[in-house]
Amino acid sequence: MPYVTHSEAERSEMLDAVGVSDPDDLFDIPDSLRFDDDYGIEAHSERGTRAAVEGILEESADLTEFLGGGHYDHYVPSVVDHLSLRGEFLTSYTQYQPEITQGFLQALFEFQSLVVELTGLGVANCSMYDRSTALGEAVLLADRVRATDGDRVLVPENLPARVRSVLDNYTDGPDITVDTYPTSEGTVDVDGLAAAVDDDVSLVYAATPNAWGVVEPDLDAVSDVADDHGALFCVGSDAVALSVLEPPAAYGADVVVGDAGVLGLPTTYGMGLGLFACREEFLRQVPGRLVGAGEDDAGNRAYTLTLQTREQHIRRERATSNICTNQAWLALRAAIHAAWLGPDGLTDLAEECVTGIAETCARIDELDGFDAPVHDGHHFREALIDTDAPAADVVDHCRHAGLAVRAVDDGGEDRLAVCVTDTNRARVDELIDALAGYGGAA
Repeated sequence: MPYVTHSEAERSEMLDAVGVSDPDDLFDIPDSLRFDDDYGIEAHSERGTRAAVEGILEESADLTEFLGGGHYDHYVPSVVDHLSLRGEFLTSYTQYQPEITQGFLQALFEFQSLVVELTGLGVANCSMYDRSTALGEAVLLADRVRATDGDRVLVPENLPARVRSVLDNYTDGPDITVDTYPTSEGTVDVDGLAAAVDDDVSLVYAATPNAWGVVEPDLDAVSDVADDHGALFCVGSDAVALSVLEPPAAYGADVVVGDAGVLGLPTTYGMGLGLFACREEFLRQVPGRLVGAGEDDAGNRAYTLTLQTREQHIRRERATSNICTNQAWLALRAAIHAAWLGPDGLTDLAEECVTGIAETCARIDELDGFDAPVHDGHHFREALIDTDAPAADVVDHCRHAGLAVRAVDDGGEDRLAVCVTDTNRARVDELIDALAGYGGAA
């Protein structure tokens, strides 16, 4: 290993101490899984590796992104880095010893409190991997708590493929069937959902804003359909959108999952932070861990890990999940960001996500060859756009102008998707110019 600092003599001494002659003897790896070939990667020094990576990154196009699709970039205040990168936070793995980790535990408690306030539900855990795994955990929770037998869950037909893939992995082991229900004009087809639901359905899922950025207008009716058949109703959203949308508990949501990484994280293309909240009656079924508040012997307010249902903490057969504890640092960043914004700042950010995409769509709609937005209704951050030209050609044209937009297949329709947030709104003029130059000026 080129980056291990131990000398050969030190390595031999460690192997002798544990009674083996080769590091491979420490691992029981079946021959069928062993890799005996050469990786073909030349060993570098740290300085050489840095130079090689920087060279690769310099070849990447410097594009302003209007991509969206589950990755949303918001400005992260510098205070988030300055505080979260302090050693006592950055090097803290798990808050097993509350007497020395009160600051971190309080921050996680504040994160949970934020999620509870935004969702209106009674219980929130102190973080999930991302929206997809949170949905998977919601399905498993429904399978555990539903009073009658049920082995089906229903999700909208426009559920993003990456989310569906994770959900399929979660449901494969317990043999839960994932079926879809129809959408119409970009939102839930309530009649189609009612026709798809039966008493064997344990959970119905709907997102707002949904995959196309549309705020679902009739979630009360979706909740009623689920309730009529004894199914749990799960709502997907995110921490910024929920600051201006009606709390899901108000229209009957049993579980809320979604993305909390819109606070505290820049665009990371893979790493995320999920949120998970549910009714208090499901407290013992919440995945991961909960931070609770109480009093110490002196009567002072104190925090501790009150409920820990991951399999590393309790017997495997009693565990609800194996959610990674390292997400705690991301929850810390989200809590810092939310506290810095405050209630007014958070709603101001959310309102910019509404006005930004609305104004952008209105300008695109004035261009020849474009129709925006495709779907009626309120949008949040992103929207679909019809184009007379092939969407892929428009994407390439924008790329040459230094802008990134998406081509999507919307039920067989070739369309563009555009996302506007506070970090790219200043370059909307360039996007309009690029589209006008392709499709013709208004």
